[in-house]
Amino acid sequence: MNIENLLRETLNDMADEEQPPAPGRFLQVRERRPRRRGLALMAASAVAALAVGSTLVVQGMSSRTPGDVAGHQNDVPSLAPEHRPAATMTVVAGMRLSQLFKALSSLTGRPVAEFEKAAKDGTALGLPSYAKGALEGFAFPGTYELSPTMSPGEILRAMVARFGDAAEDTNLVDGARRAGRTPLEILTIASLVQAEAGKHEDMPKIARVIYNRLNRKMRLQLHSTVLYGLGKYGVSAALEDLKSPSPYNTYRRLGLPPAPIGNPGDDAIRAALKPASGPWLFYVKIDPKTGIMKFADSPGEYTKLVEEHDKKHGTR
Repeated sequence: MNIENLLRETLNDMADEEQPPAPGRFLQVRERRPRRRGLALMAASAVAALAVGSTLVVQGMSSRTPGDVAGHQNDVPSLAPEHRPAATMTVVAGMRLSQLFKALSSLTGRPVAEFEKAAKDGTALGLPSYAKGALEGFAFPGTYELSPTMSPGEILRAMVARFGDAAEDTNLVDGARRAGRTPLEILTIASLVQAEAGKHEDMPKIARVIYNRLNRKMRLQLHSTVLYGLGKYGVSAALEDLKSPSPYNTYRRLGLPPAPIGNPGDDAIRAALKPASGPWLFYVKIDPKTGIMKFADSPGEYTKLVEEHDKKHGTR
């Protein structure tokens, strides 16, 4: 569905709405991004492993740019874990667990299934009670030193421990209470902000859009949540995807998705705890390549942003 049809559908629907139109029609502008093929795709994980001597830096691509790969992928030697060198691993903010497990498997030589099994034991991982036993959102981004003898559980436990430090630094639990939210809800909002943001400075404003829509009982309609629920990656969900019965389909369901859709960093958590002040209900990625995003608080302003986007990309 192109933006003209999407806008036409929205404005038609608005005639029957007593409140501003829902955000998915406005928050995402469909982009056609070049896709690269080959080993760098690592199946559908959008994770690139770059080998540099005995150090591996693992970079996770966000759901916004699944076809873009930074650098290249070198083959990791097929060695038993005890014979592999120690490694340094960097987990990028926004990486999904599915991406993380594939990257860890490539790095350590252990099957993905071992990491999936370890992730199910929330008590052993040290997850807080409000995580409800689920690891997504709690594998904190950062750089980790991994010895070749570390078990999957030990690796994931280190990431949860780093989350604990970040939760304390950002005052997550008390901040959530002051915001009238649970810590898990704040972390879920942070994961949405992380997935949607092009630049760190936009995060507080994106968080405000989310809160404004929640407060107005309006559907969030974020493509990022729809794609997460379907295990897909991309810039925009297809029309058929928007009909999915997934609990992460914020086009059909009111409120937040049931849990985080990735592992946000501390900037996104702070934005979720302290959103900017403003009346915005919509935003448009004017230029995804540079991360330029503009915000609007009315359908008319949104229309102007769409026109600006189309003019810039020559789609009108």
